[in-house]
Amino acid sequence: MSDTQLTPIEIGLTAAIVAIEDHEPLILTARGADGLAGLPFGPFDAVSHRTFEMGLRAWVEQQAGLRLGYVEQLYTFGDRGRHAEAGDTGAHMVSIGYLALTRPVDGELAANAASFAPWYRFFPWEDWREQPPEIIARDIIPALTKWAEEETPETTRALPRKDRVRFYFGLDGAPWDEERVLDRYELLYEAGLIEEARRDGRPAALARKSLPPLGTSMRFDHRRILATAIARLRAKLKYRPVVFELLPAEFTLTELQHTVEAISGRHLHKQNFRRLVEMEALVEPTGVMSTQTGGRPAALYRFRREVLQERPAPGLRVRSRR
Repeated sequence: MSDTQLTPIEIGLTAAIVAIEDHEPLILTARGADGLAGLPFGPFDAVSHRTFEMGLRAWVEQQAGLRLGYVEQLYTFGDRGRHAEAGDTGAHMVSIGYLALTRPVDGELAANAASFAPWYRFFPWEDWREQPPEIIARDIIPALTKWAEEETPETTRALPRKDRVRFYFGLDGAPWDEERVLDRYELLYEAGLIEEARRDGRPAALARKSLPPLGTSMRFDHRRILATAIARLRAKLKYRPVVFELLPAEFTLTELQHTVEAISGRHLHKQNFRRLVEMEALVEPTGVMSTQTGGRPAALYRFRREVLQERPAPGLRVRSRR
């Protein structure tokens, strides 16, 4: 056997916990000693936790006073440098990321250790509900275009920089794909345009005199994990009824539409959306009218659970107006 000493590994559990409130997608954040916002994070204890998911649920309830409902594993994040500090010689941290969905929490979270924040604060270029975000044309595209033009012919990537910029940000006739959240974030990281790249010592970021204000940075690689969670949730809307995990048991069709728009970051045509909901048969009327809409009373609906037995991939394959 080799005498080379292997670097020990620790396993952490990181949760992207999503809620919707006032038509805005929120993410549960916890502020670290460094003052940066991060996702709730805790170690996996093989003695106390029988499974990774049980460990995740246990420490989220302990730290934030929040009992999670829907939970699914995202990905294992183990890149060296995105969690370690410069000069670290200790154990390498491998994070298992999770997506969790919950409903808004009444009152304060436990010990004020965590709070919900709008996820578009961290990804302002992803919110297309009103119009294309100004930050794309003003700050992102000029910087990415200049970076792409500096590419050498010896690139080993299947797609050159210019093509990736065009495809990921919907330029020159390419459509905007709301599911490419992680691709766009990784492109900005590779180009050295976000604070995480500078903090990780990436040459492209260190070579810049200043960085554009591209959203709020997060601790470690937590913004990358959050990008993965948003992309997963946006994709899953189309083939699983996960949106109902974020809604009360009874809701109006307007509330359902606003929730789908909040997650996808796209504005949807009202009548087309309602025809789609009717065609997919995901909801059924309760026979009760809501008088709390601020206007005319609106019919209340609930999720029709029978759809789970009727077809294998029930979801909302929505199309935006752009």
